[in-house]
Amino acid sequence: MIKKIFLLILIFFPFNSHGLIKVDITRGNLDPLPLAVSPLAIDEESKKQFEKILSKKDIGSEISIIVESNLKTSGLFNPLDKEAFLQKPDIANLKPRFEDWKLIKAQALITGKVNFVDEKLRVEFRLWDILAGREMMALAFTTVPTNWRRVGHIISDKVYERLTGEKGYFDTRIIYVAEEGPKTQRVKKLAIMDQDGFNNKFLTLGNELVLTPRFNKTSQMVTYLSYFRNLPRVYLLDIETGTQEVVGDFPGMTFAPRFSPDGKKIIMSFAKDGNSDIYTMDLENRVVDRITNHPSIDTSPSYSPDGKYISFNSDRSGYQQIYVMESNGKNVKRISFGRGLYGTPVWSPRGDLIAFTKLHKGKFYIGVMRTDGSGERLLTENFYQEAPSWSPNGRVLIFYRETKTDDKGEGFTAKLWSIDLTGYNERQVKTPTDASDPSWSSLLSN
Repeated sequence: MIKKIFLLILIFFPFNSHGLIKVDITRGNLDPLPLAVSPLAIDEESKKQFEKILSKKDIGSEISIIVESNLKTSGLFNPLDKEAFLQKPDIANLKPRFEDWKLIKAQALITGKVNFVDEKLRVEFRLWDILAGREMMALAFTTVPTNWRRVGHIISDKVYERLTGEKGYFDTRIIYVAEEGPKTQRVKKLAIMDQDGFNNKFLTLGNELVLTPRFNKTSQMVTYLSYFRNLPRVYLLDIETGTQEVVGDFPGMTFAPRFSPDGKKIIMSFAKDGNSDIYTMDLENRVVDRITNHPSIDTSPSYSPDGKYISFNSDRSGYQQIYVMESNGKNVKRISFGRGLYGTPVWSPRGDLIAFTKLHKGKFYIGVMRTDGSGERLLTENFYQEAPSWSPNGRVLIFYRETKTDDKGEGFTAKLWSIDLTGYNERQVKTPTDASDPSWSSLLSN
């Protein structure tokens, strides 16, 4: 269950146009901002209390490590070595000596303190502009002590937003398919974790094959495919309560269910009489509507964020390409015209781009294009990679990548990777098992 975090204090100091800090999020990690994350100060009594509850000796340092790691992995910030810090955390939090931080080339500074108050965790933090010599932001949170990791993620989001002008993506979760065993006999379970790979939890036992989990953007609800007695079923799973229900049994093969932006419908494709078309189901009354009716194979539908359009892939031109249509199925338009086969189109939360998978000359690419098909950019290539999913701010993609097996059929792996829109900052997202089919949640703190 997601435990609430209460925002107690909001002190916001407008940053005037003459400020020197500016993070250009369109350039990736070409010029990351030098930033110092001071360990959060903590008094001895609070330290003792948290150690009893959490077995953590210094929760202030632990939270600062989370903030530092999040900002570093974004590729936009360069956290400085704590060994170079000249001020102690408790002193720096009250009033930094800006000259000391300038000496180590810091342009921004994060300080704060942690207290144990009425059996709750209270965290204060401040963001300072070192070059201008002023405070940019100060916030305070209170929550249960076990929620300390989320506090670190929320602080990261606040700093990211203040310095870039766009919302962050750190206080989020990722659901995926955890895989184990040889390639021909994979055990697949649903699993969920924080976006940084911590707090991993398995949601199914692995008795049945599961595929394509997808988050509802309005709640902690997930839809996915599972095979019951070798027949595909579409399920709904409430992550908070563990409640699971079957949406429906469909007569043919079902593919890749996704929620509509308002969470009231599921869109999917399923094959009937040898033909695959796109359908929607109203989750309240279970009414099914057919959206496409074409002799070709139409699959992988994805709504635009405003719900007015649907992207999908189809072979109606002779080979697999990406198409866009109105949500009622009218005005179908092909938007991909490059060489190769295009698939798994996913609309950005910002509404400006569509991510896709492309197969060309034996290599798989993850790329993006504008919603009219212009401006195609290939971000990464590999032997096999698929299933891009957007971060809630539309700046990062997560996907999965497979490796080849050797001559004996061994050596196969499937791992999660992320990359930002600039094509830089590609990194593996650690999971306890092999992993595929990731889906990124919306911000939990919204």
